Amino acid sequence: MVKFILSNSATLQQLRAGQLIGIKRLQLAEGLKVFPPEIFTLADSLEILDLSDNQLNDLPDDLPRLVNLKILFLSNNCFEHIPGVLQHCPKLEMIGFKANKISQVAEGCLPVNTRWLILTDNQISRLPNSMGQLSRLQKLALAGNKLAELPSSMALCRSLELVRLSANSLSALPDWLLQLPRLAWLAFAGNPFSSKNYTDSPMRTVNFADLELAEQLGEGASGFIYKARWLNQPLALSGLSKEVAVKLFKGNVTSDGYPEDELKCCLTAGEHSNLIKVVAQVNEPGKMALVMELIPSDFYNLGLPPSLQTCTRDTFEPVTQFSLEILMKVIGNMAKALHHLHSNQVSHGDVYAHNTMLNQQAELLFGDFGAASHLANLPVLQQEAMQAVEVRAFGCLLEDMLIHTKATNHADQALIETLVELKEDCMQSNLSLRPKFAELITTLENISSKIAELPSH
Repeated sequence: MVKFILSNSATLQQLRAGQLIGIKRLQLAEGLKVFPPEIFTLADSLEILDLSDNQLNDLPDDLPRLVNLKILFLSNNCFEHIPGVLQHCPKLEMIGFKANKISQVAEGCLPVNTRWLILTDNQISRLPNSMGQLSRLQKLALAGNKLAELPSSMALCRSLELVRLSANSLSALPDWLLQLPRLAWLAFAGNPFSSKNYTDSPMRTVNFADLELAEQLGEGASGFIYKARWLNQPLALSGLSKEVAVKLFKGNVTSDGYPEDELKCCLTAGEHSNLIKVVAQVNEPGKMALVMELIPSDFYNLGLPPSLQTCTRDTFEPVTQFSLEILMKVIGNMAKALHHLHSNQVSHGDVYAHNTMLNQQAELLFGDFGAASHLANLPVLQQEAMQAVEVRAFGCLLEDMLIHTKATNHADQALIETLVELKEDCMQSNLSLRPKFAELITTLENISSKIAELPSH
């Protein structure tokens, strides 16, 4: 899952001096123990409030005076419960309480307009039945809690698209969850039902001291990626480049789950020409990392992460435009990579353009297993449902790319219309009617052959 960083930081002194009147976004991190009442001077304009990294444990009863507040971040504070006053905030739809001390979620404490709820890394053992009232809920992050079950009322949350359940105490995956019509991104590693009888795949283990880290290449929810070089390259890897990429995992739990589960799923996935190749692992106290082949510098991200507005869907630069040939190469190779993963009983959980790398020849590399889950312990019907869930994610990727693909002639337009129909098949509400990845590969190969036969191609 993407980590959002709000850059509009301010100071309490500026707020008290009246220098922030009219702003829409406010970020304060000054060790606050009490909600600053001066924030109410921004009531006419404030839409996003980030009070993360403070020492708050409650909110004022008159919080609904912030009539335009849509987004509230309270990560890394001292909350032990979700304040009931939130239910009365008229426009509040995104709520973040990551890394607090929350053990209770009371009935009806959340606004019915909630679209995005982040409760990662708390101590929650149960959720209220009123969760079923959140009909607009699209994204739900619950990794790193103590949940033994989910309320069956959540079967009514039919807008849910992305769910993170990793690192909890679930004894089973509820069937109703896998039948939600819009669910496309699901992670559940690190639960008793998914971890039992887990067989580690063999992977070369190296010492962290054998590597020298260079500049940081990127950051995801679960770790930092660095360019690195071997100081002491294993004999088995001699002949390969001394330059590698190293993903150094953060902390014990991330928004997607435990780092060790990501590592295990990445290793279980095996090798494929469209997957970023892992060559070794580091597994030392305080240092867990993946060593990967360094992606050539001419590769770039296919898309950008979702925004606060798009919630679950990737974003793209306004000038982005794909040719029909590039679109076909991308989705054809993505279908093959996902077929490979599910054949190895691994779901990726984060099928997105922003996790996809591409070069000018439209060669594709797919990575980031932070939200991956091992499927071997699921009943066969649930394994099939998990494939259908990821087929919907594939359909979302296809839809996003189609928006940025223009037909240059009538033949192209006809093929694009065929792809639109395929996208709709992948996103059908009835999971049993969605094609499997093996079928998608065949269908896409047939479409590609038609493109090759066109005079203009």
